[in-house]
Amino acid sequence: MAAAYDMQKTDIAKRLARIEGQVRGIARMVEEDRYCVDILDQVSAITKALQQVSLGLLRDHLGHCVAHAVQEGGPQAQEKIDEATAAIARLMRS
Repeated sequence: MAAAYDMQKTDIAKRLARIEGQVRGIARMVEEDRYCVDILDQVSAITKALQQVSLGLLRDHLGHCVAHAVQEGGPQAQEKIDEATAAIARLMRS
């Protein structure tokens, strides 16, 4: 099955590029011996941005892949539900 996020690839790529720039900014801050709390604030912002990407991907996965598998029925439906549940559990631990 194709990825459920094909139509949002451009948005995801833009968000990840922005996050990548933020990470490079943090590296510069460390090199410049910037104040630790300022660096921590930037780490927090990146963490939130990554969480938003994760939630968007999860929403698309549930709405497309899992929903399709459930409509089709059979053992693949339960596999997709279990897979999504495991992904949610991993996100909650991070």
